[in-house]
Amino acid sequence: MLLALSLIGFLTLAAGIVVRWIGRRVDALGRVAPFPKISVGLSLGLALCCAVPLMVEAWVEHRLEDAAGEIAGGPVQVHCQSVGQAFVDVGPELGFVAWGADGVPERSTLIKFGVCGNLRAWLGSTKASPSLDQVVAVHVLTHETMHMVGITDEAHAECAAVQRDAAMAVALGASPQEAQALARRYWVEVYPRMPDRYVGGCGPGGTHDEGLPTPPW
Repeated sequence: MLLALSLIGFLTLAAGIVVRWIGRRVDALGRVAPFPKISVGLSLGLALCCAVPLMVEAWVEHRLEDAAGEIAGGPVQVHCQSVGQAFVDVGPELGFVAWGADGVPERSTLIKFGVCGNLRAWLGSTKASPSLDQVVAVHVLTHETMHMVGITDEAHAECAAVQRDAAMAVALGASPQEAQALARRYWVEVYPRMPDRYVGGCGPGGTHDEGLPTPPW
């Protein structure tokens, strides 16, 4: 929001300078004032500095929505937390899906600022050697997608996500081999350390084992 307001402000400033120049470019003696290219250029340059991260954010959110929608089987919304939102956020969760008044999860999720940053870095990488933070970031998107399709129990959503991490990674541009390695790494390195309410019934033959073709175990 702050970047968007700044962008509008700098564009308005540039337009104001041009309008002011047009109104005063010829004085009473007929002299033509030079175009204020420095001030206009500076204003437009600052506007561009605001526009670039906004365009990158829009591109990232579009990629995340497309991939999450593919896994969810229908349109969903994915929003990346802004810097301003992150500054006042004290919640420990990495992503969030709101529940409606009827108790049904909305098909919209907020992904925290740091997680979106790791997703953006992974999207721009070769995807061959992701950091553990990037592995977790892909999983967070999968986990929140499981909530968006209606799974409310955390252990169930976590296990459903574990079984779809590879599919999510492929939807985001990884090769099947890279995607399977990412999913396996989450299962081996991260899942065993999750809080109690996120684990249980997951694994071969477990309560939440869906028998999908590419589980990480």
